[in-house]
This record gives sequence, C-alpha cells and structure tokens, in this order.
Amino acid sequence: MIQAVILAAGKSTRTWPLTLTKPKPLLKVMNKEILKHNLDALQGLVSEVIIIVGFKKEMLIKEIGHTYGKLSIQYREQKTQLGTGHALKSVEDLMKNKFLVLGGDDIFSRKDIQACLKHKYAVLGCEVEDPGRFGVFVLSGKGVKNIVEKPRTYVSNIANTGLYVFDKNVFKFKLKKSPRGEYEIIDYINELVKEEKVVCEKVKGHWLSVGYPWDLIQVNNVLVSEIKNEIKGKVEKNVVVKGKIHVGKGTVILPGTYIDGNVVIGENCTIGPNCFLRGNTSIGNNCHIGQAVEIKNSIIMDKAKVPHLSYIGDSVVGENSNLGAGTITANLRHDNKNVKSEVKGELIDTGRRKFGAIIADDVHTGINTTIYPGRKIWPGVGTGPGEIIDKDKKV
Repeated sequence: MIQAVILAAGKSTRTWPLTLTKPKPLLKVMNKEILKHNLDALQGLVSEVIIIVGFKKEMLIKEIGHTYGKLSIQYREQKTQLGTGHALKSVEDLMKNKFLVLGGDDIFSRKDIQACLKHKYAVLGCEVEDPGRFGVFVLSGKGVKNIVEKPRTYVSNIANTGLYVFDKNVFKFKLKKSPRGEYEIIDYINELVKEEKVVCEKVKGHWLSVGYPWDLIQVNNVLVSEIKNEIKGKVEKNVVVKGKIHVGKGTVILPGTYIDGNVVIGENCTIGPNCFLRGNTSIGNNCHIGQAVEIKNSIIMDKAKVPHLSYIGDSVVGENSNLGAGTITANLRHDNKNVKSEVKGELIDTGRRKFGAIIADDVHTGINTTIYPGRKIWPGVGTGPGEIIDKDKKV
C-alpha cells in the first residue's frame, strides 16, 4: 500500500492578505482548492493520504473531511513548525513502507506523480530559467548527486518541486538544523543519495507553484486554458461565446453578455446583462457579475459581487466581497515596466507587466474606487466613494 503525505501546516505570510482568512492549500484556482487538485491527481495512485496541518487546521479538516473520492484521509498536527523535515518526522509512526511526499500549496500533474512512483526513491525536478531562486538538483544522468539551495553560481537548472518518493528507511537519518534554524526535508535526500539511487524525473505535465498571491492568476490561467465546454446552467439568447466555457448548475447568463476566451463560472451565479468576460477568468459559486462590467484574466471567489460599471483586470477578488459601481483596477504602469507589490514590507518585482489588485475576503469598495497596479486590500476593509488606493490598505 502506497501512502501520500501532504505538507499543509504553514501560515504562508507571503500570500497575505488572501491567507489571513484561510490556509493557502484552500485557495481556489479554476474554482477548486489547490489541495483538491492534488487529491484528484492522487486518486487510484495511493490508498491513504496523511495531511499535516497547523494554521487554521479546523477549516482545512472541515473542507476536506476523512474521505475524498477513494482516498482515506488522516490528519496530523504540526504544533511547533520547525521545518519540512520536522513535519515529515512527525508522521513516522503512521508510515507503513513506501510513501509519496508533496507540498500542499503547489499543483502537480497525475502523469508526473505516476512517473515518480515507478521508482523506489525519486524526486520531481523542473527545468527553470532562474535557478538562483530555487533549490536545485545536481544530477549524474537521472540520478541525484545532491541538492543546492538557491545557488549563487550555476550548478544546475533543475529546480526542486517539492515532490518526493521515500520509504520508511529514510527516517534512520538524523537531521540537524539548517542555517535558518529548521529541519529540512532536503537533508533526508542529501543523506539518502550517499547510500541509494534517487531518480530525478522531470516535469512533463505541469508544476504550478503558488509562492505569492499573484501566482494564483498564472496558475488559474494555465488551468482554465485547458478546459472543455460544459454547460449545466442556462445561457440565454443574445449571449456571444468565443472560446470554451464551464457553466455550473443554477447559473444564468443574461442577454448582451460577451465571453471572449475560456471562462469558468460556478453554480448559482447571475452573469450580465451586458458584461464582458475575457479569458482566462474563473468566477466562483453564488457570484453576481452585472451590467457593463468587464473582467479579464482574473479570479472572482465564491459569493463575490461586481454588480455594475466596474473593470477587474489581472486581479483576485476574495470571497463575499462587494465592489461598488465604478470600481477600477489599474493593471498597467504608465512606464510599462513590471508591476511591483509589497510583501512583508519589501517591494517585490512580480515579473508581471500586467497585474491589478489582490482584494481579500469581505471587502466592500465605495463607488468610483480606483486601485493602483499591484495593491492589496486586507480582509474586511472598506473604501470610501472616489477613494484612490495607491498603497496597500490594511486593517
């Protein structure tokens, strides 16, 4: 019996303000939680999943439950978060023999998981253009020689995706704290390769990583671009659809709506009349997108409302938020340079030329609110009529 361990305990401050109200593995892309994308990929490949929980564990356990499809789900709390190696060590007593380890905030493809499971010991690597941002595998053929964290000089361009195949023998190695004061899972690999062959399979499906909140937009873009048509709701007359759409049960798309590109719409939504939806956009369940609203390449979470006369571009709108008439997300700098965004007090280059806003859960904007590129609004925060958001708006 093969088991899987999913690391989902972290607080994830880099993805604030979206992860102030929920753990990162429960953030949705293409209207499905990151964690559920991985659980779907694991169906039939493993029999049991142990999810290591910590931050807002009750929310995660309630959402996933103790069975998911054909999978049996167990939980283990990592009360003191001392690193990924410490998290894995905490489930040693639950491991029967061979097991898979994967991060709870990245999305892996089924074909890559299958490729790794063919081996006794394996890791999943991905060729990247900027290896200095990652831990990288140094290889001899397909075998791993060692892992180097964020190398300053080039040693390899095969990034560590955080997916590993081990067995119980790995726990015989005693980890020491890393320079940052944590027990690292990669040290298990650096010890293991001294005695065993560890095969590096390279990504052939997809590895979709969410390190910052704007990464959700790119991940959603990739997934939505691959959909097939599926209409369970009602599309009324005089709706134009160019591209593919998913429309959930109970959803009504009203006349005058123009859909250009792939769009996913959840259940019990009202879309239109006379709105413009551009690919690759996801709109959650119980949402309202109304008159003269344009949405482009964005994620609109469950129960959010954008009723009229607004523009949302390259943005994320959190659950239960309501955007007043004339709310505009600016998504392009005047100088055409990459948009920067503040993370933990530091301005980060997002790598995106077009990037609008990150609007957290339960935000209400006043009419004619303007939000500058790359700005964030914290959960439960409101704006006044005509307000200009030129820096992150926090509680």
